[in-house]
Amino acid sequence: MRTSLPLLAAVALALAGWAQGEVLATKGGEEAASFGDCDGFFYQRTPPEGLPGQPGDQHVKICQKYNQEPRFATLYSTRDRIPLYAAFLYTGGGQSGEERWLVEPQIDDPKNGLEGMMPEVEVTGSVDNLGSKQALTADYVDSGYERGQLNPSSLHNGDHEIATYTLTNAVPLTPPLHEIWHWEIESLVGEALAPHCDNGKGLYLVSGAIPSSLKVKDKVSVPESLWLAACCDDGSKTWSLGFIKQATAENRLEDLTVEALEKKLHTGTQLFKNHCGQDRHDPKKLEEVHHAVKHVRAKEPVPQAKKSTTGQHTGTQPKEESGFLKKLFYFIVTPIFKLLKLVVYLVGHIVKYTFSLLWRLIQTIVRGVFTFIKGIATALLNVFVDVARVAVNILNGIAQNIYSVLMVTYKILSIPVNVILDIASFPFYALGAIPTVLRDIASGIGGLFLLAIDATTSVVKGLNYIVSHLAKRFLPKIYDA
Repeated sequence: MRTSLPLLAAVALALAGWAQGEVLATKGGEEAASFGDCDGFFYQRTPPEGLPGQPGDQHVKICQKYNQEPRFATLYSTRDRIPLYAAFLYTGGGQSGEERWLVEPQIDDPKNGLEGMMPEVEVTGSVDNLGSKQALTADYVDSGYERGQLNPSSLHNGDHEIATYTLTNAVPLTPPLHEIWHWEIESLVGEALAPHCDNGKGLYLVSGAIPSSLKVKDKVSVPESLWLAACCDDGSKTWSLGFIKQATAENRLEDLTVEALEKKLHTGTQLFKNHCGQDRHDPKKLEEVHHAVKHVRAKEPVPQAKKSTTGQHTGTQPKEESGFLKKLFYFIVTPIFKLLKLVVYLVGHIVKYTFSLLWRLIQTIVRGVFTFIKGIATALLNVFVDVARVAVNILNGIAQNIYSVLMVTYKILSIPVNVILDIASFPFYALGAIPTVLRDIASGIGGLFLLAIDATTSVVKGLNYIVSHLAKRFLPKIYDA
């Protein structure tokens, strides 16, 4: 059964304590630039750079919320099904002892419509592929591993503590390592780091896990290393410190500089912007922190179970009775809640489909009316265009006929006028041509006369030349004789 109604989601969230996890980015979609409302858990609102350490990791950014307030930020690997790091602020220890583990439906089924973390039992069957990208409670059952929190609940109280019980904040740890990890983090932060940073104000914490190739039930990666980084900024001075350990109960957290920790994680990693205000680092304060860390590391680990036993009153009967009543309450309420959820689901879907049907009917009617009006308007426009075209053609035909009549009339009238003009102008043309003819005759006679004179002259010149030539040729011989 798939739920997508806001009303059902609201009821379920109310019964789950208003736990919310805002999934901000997934591989295959456009990744968000930040952690949204959870940016405040990072130093200068800037998440670590260079993580996750392995190229191609599939991961989601989660802003973990409870009672509609951001509590911490998580970068979750959907390939390894563990968080890669968690960023949080120290709010002070004060465990209530109540654990109710939650899952994030949007990681496996982004389209399910369920917003926020919910108990696994409440979403089983309503979320497609539940557990395909995140760890479930069944993955830890009879596995030899416990759900170790990267952001330990022992560092928080109230709503901040409750918000840490989400499987997107858990990594598989062996029982001994689980106890040691929580004790070390609680002791280091509560006794060494927070007291030297205005009791935790301005103390930014990032804890993480490096996945190994070992997987629990071939699904959930067991971390090979665990680490913690702290950055303190009191407004005037800063200091930072890192810790790392192999994920075994025998190893203790090793303190080192944040720069050295970054090199161990991945090349190019920067956990805190500007290296936690490097230009304002206080070496004297950092030395005091180192001294406090050494004092904590010199202590023998105290398992959480023993610590909780020594820290409570000796009488256990009221707690057992409280636990029995609580289980009885859940045994009675759970079926009623299931029935209520089913009724809400059915009523909601009936209302949804009714409104959907009405909306589609309204859309169809509006679309039909619009189409009808559009068709009428188009037909009227086409009629107007056709009438205008016919009127233009009629006017054009009348104009062409008038032009043809005028041209025929002009041609008929122009024929006799031209003939009369030609006849009337003939005598004038004839009289005007006489002087020209006489002039041409006189010119011809004069030319003939001049031609005769030129011919005579030429003959005389020729004879003269001949006589002169003969005289020059014969007369000198006569004279010589």
